[in-house]
Amino acid sequence: MKTSLIISTYNREDALELVLKSVIALNEYPDEVIIADDGSGLSTKKLITNYQQSFPVSLLHCHQEDEGFRLARIRNKATAMSSGECIIFIDGDMILHPSFIADHKRNAMIGRYIQGSRVLLDEETTILAMNNGIYSFTPFSSGIKNRFNAMHLPLLSTAVSTYMSKKQTYHGVRGCNMSFMKSDLIKVNGFNEAFIGWGREDSECIIRILNTGIERFNLRLGGIAYHLWHKEHVNPELLQKNNQELECALLEQRMFCPEGLDHHLHH
Repeated sequence: MKTSLIISTYNREDALELVLKSVIALNEYPDEVIIADDGSGLSTKKLITNYQQSFPVSLLHCHQEDEGFRLARIRNKATAMSSGECIIFIDGDMILHPSFIADHKRNAMIGRYIQGSRVLLDEETTILAMNNGIYSFTPFSSGIKNRFNAMHLPLLSTAVSTYMSKKQTYHGVRGCNMSFMKSDLIKVNGFNEAFIGWGREDSECIIRILNTGIERFNLRLGGIAYHLWHKEHVNPELLQKNNQELECALLEQRMFCPEGLDHHLHH
């Protein structure tokens, strides 16, 4: 199964560099890595160009102009550019466990979306990691907030994940670590580009995924990624609009969005 890893970023090349280092340290690679760049400046471009020289797999840069937070759109653009059957999305501040790709691939199938979890690193540990180029963590590292999420137990993973997936809901969706079969994303038309500004674009996509009969699989004890600390930047007005759009998706029992992936696939 061919896999594409899509990493979304915006002007955080210090974090992105650690993520790329953690990709190089994987024990199984994706077939390609696409940086979904929501309008970063030149230093992000430089970093990607540097890494392209020696990266173990194809490293692509998918960029759009900076017109505010348009994560849904850049994810769709990167998805349209991808050649994988399985698409794994992470944020540009998620440091990957060596088995990250292998864990997602092992559980991937058509008709299933995989929700991974994240291990939260505190501010001090994040600053230390950035300053010293640290991109390897364990459940025993200091500065971890939710240690259970850092446990990698492949033999127990399937049973625990299946149990944790009984409740099919859009609650607790985390766009920073999730994967889909590309054909399933095409079915629901990807992410909804009506969402601008931080928040809810992931949840609305998953509402459509579930309404289409695609099942949610909560991957536990595997698919681990460590989330570097950062300040939250939320625009309350845009978030309110996004919350209203989310309510509409629920009421309409939406399966498809008009402003989505198909805009990019046909060009």
